[in-house]
Amino acid sequence: MRVVFMGTPVFAVPCLKALLKERLQVAGVVTQPDRPKGRGQKYIPSAVKEEAVLNGLDIYQPLNIKDSEFIRLMEELSPEVIVVVAFGRILPKIILDLPLMGCINVHASLLPQYRGAAPIHRAIMNGEKITGITTMLINESLDSGDILLQEAVPIHKEDTVGTLHDRLASLGAQLLVKTLQLMETGDLIPVPQDHSKATYARMISSEDEVLDWNAPATTIFNHVRGMDPWPGAKTSLDEKLLKIWRVEAVENESSKEGTIPGQVVVSGPEGLVVQANHGLVDVKELQLQGGKRLPAVDFLRGRPVRTGTVLG
Repeated sequence: MRVVFMGTPVFAVPCLKALLKERLQVAGVVTQPDRPKGRGQKYIPSAVKEEAVLNGLDIYQPLNIKDSEFIRLMEELSPEVIVVVAFGRILPKIILDLPLMGCINVHASLLPQYRGAAPIHRAIMNGEKITGITTMLINESLDSGDILLQEAVPIHKEDTVGTLHDRLASLGAQLLVKTLQLMETGDLIPVPQDHSKATYARMISSEDEVLDWNAPATTIFNHVRGMDPWPGAKTSLDEKLLKIWRVEAVENESSKEGTIPGQVVVSGPEGLVVQANHGLVDVKELQLQGGKRLPAVDFLRGRPVRTGTVLG
């Protein structure tokens, strides 16, 4: 089977590796252009490009995927199937129509739930107990094509975006291989999505990063997990940016008299506890602007926080 692979971030790398392990003919790898990053604004290649270089694959980084030159190139590659995993761009119809077997997407949710750019973040932030991987045929609308295969994955209480991302990336690679095998033998029947049940996982914005201490403790717990390791849940301490990395929700604790949401009610050797709208938030790990990510007890040794201080 002749494949063109389109992908960009770390999430897509296991899928590319799986295609190579199965000895499928990867005719080319399409990924986004190198981007400037860091203080020096050095141009950094995508994770997919790095993997493609290691394997001596032909790499294409179009600035515009609708460009006639790129479309001509895709026609010359004549793929039987195009595999798309977190590529980051919507494919035009002329490319969707190229491969005989269609264009396949690996998406990190149980579609039609959590269509869009941030399904892993949103599932954790919303306190979901189950998510999964879907392989689907791509059409011109966002994540709305016919479903090929799905597999569910539990979301554990201790999961963060990082841990769940890695499990889903690994499962996605396995499900992709199975999908291609069944497609090749003609044993796969696409199933239309129920669009009435669609939900959307919009891209994470700077507003999403900010912790709302007026929320219940459990909501804050899920929010923090849904921001780890990127971009981090943010609040402020004495007008400095403070990232909260790990917390526990203490739901059965009522508000202490005279306190307000965001107020520190415990600070010392026993840890750092903050009042929420309902319950308490036991902060386990945090990071002050310019400092390191530290356990709360270690943080407080170097930078005491007075009881009664209001965060945010």
